[in-house]
Amino acid sequence: MEGVSHTVPVADPAEPRTPGAPGPPDDDPAAPPLTSVYRPAAPLDVRLTLRTLRRGGGDPAWSFAPDGGVWQATRTTDGPATRHLRPRADGVHVTTWGPGAERALAETPDLLGARDSGDGFDSRLHRVVHDAHRRLPGLRITRSGNVLEALVPAILEQKVVGLDAQASWRRLVRQHGSPAPGPGPSTLRVPPDAATWLAVPVWDWRRAGVDEQRAGTVQRAAAVAPRLQETVGLPTAEAYRRLLTVRGIGPWTVAEVSSRALGDADAVSVGDFHLAHLVGWALTGRRTDDAGMLELLAPWAGQRHRVIRLIELTQASSAPRFGHRAARARPMR
Repeated sequence: MEGVSHTVPVADPAEPRTPGAPGPPDDDPAAPPLTSVYRPAAPLDVRLTLRTLRRGGGDPAWSFAPDGGVWQATRTTDGPATRHLRPRADGVHVTTWGPGAERALAETPDLLGARDSGDGFDSRLHRVVHDAHRRLPGLRITRSGNVLEALVPAILEQKVVGLDAQASWRRLVRQHGSPAPGPGPSTLRVPPDAATWLAVPVWDWRRAGVDEQRAGTVQRAAAVAPRLQETVGLPTAEAYRRLLTVRGIGPWTVAEVSSRALGDADAVSVGDFHLAHLVGWALTGRRTDDAGMLELLAPWAGQRHRVIRLIELTQASSAPRFGHRAARARPMR
């Protein structure tokens, strides 16, 4: 049966923190980590499933280790936590540290796609989708349950080159985040909480290459973060409506958040120039626009985001480039 075994405190962490690396002020060094084993009911590729949450290879909140393990620093509703995931033959071994360790452990199944049933998905409707589905049987739709951690980087990605948005996120988390609890890579940082995002000074936004409009949107979202976090428990339509009440957040940003934080297998990021053309090229061999993309995805209603992920993971590297690259941001020195 799919699920997590009971929580077991262990006496010592599996791996020591790098000597000299500071620990967070609210981390109790005497508190033992918690551990469990998650046994998925269907094939699961941990890295492939979680890749969408990591904002580039240098994301301070994530570390994909050479041994196949994954480290994550996150801020739960109970406080900061570090999560270590180790895929093994008998399941995914999970260890968590920090004030939010218990909640991070309990939320691991959702993170790894436990709610992603795939009901109604028929890959056979198109050869490209069917081939991708057969090649990637372990891909699941994640549900991180953390709205702000999905929302801030999505806002940073609005109308800029992805590499620039990743660099902005990297710099801001390193500067304003906190060291991850427990062991793990010394570079791991817990993303800032809502109060910290509100307090980021204007010059730090500028040095990170974030313009006034996007910085203002992040701070407006941070000001109502508890209300936005409630969308995790709302029906999808109501969750979308609430997220859209924040000025500066539109349908594209909501879809980016919904697909990551809410586990929405039907989310479509309308307004993404490159995505529409990628879907059109993959399914018809021709470019298309948003309307054409929605028409092509209509047979998979309810599972459109799954189709998009399969296309992105298998077709993006061979697709022709469409249009001109956006101008690169120029961070203040």
